Amino acid sequence: MGKVLGFFKECGAELRKVVWPSRDDVVSSVKVVVISSIIIAIILGALDLLFSTGMRLVF
Repeated sequence: MGKVLGFFKECGAELRKVVWPSRDDVVSSVKVVVISSIIIAIILGALDLLFSTGMRLVF
């Protein structure tokens, strides 16, 4: 039981050392992820449309 308590004490000590990002850092990171996801979705959608149109013309 002592090892389990020691483990949780060490976990708490390590979490106190963590430097958490500021709200502005998190918001800017979320913006980058959302914009990147939208751009990639548009590119993949355009490629899908291109390939499906090409396949309809061939077959």
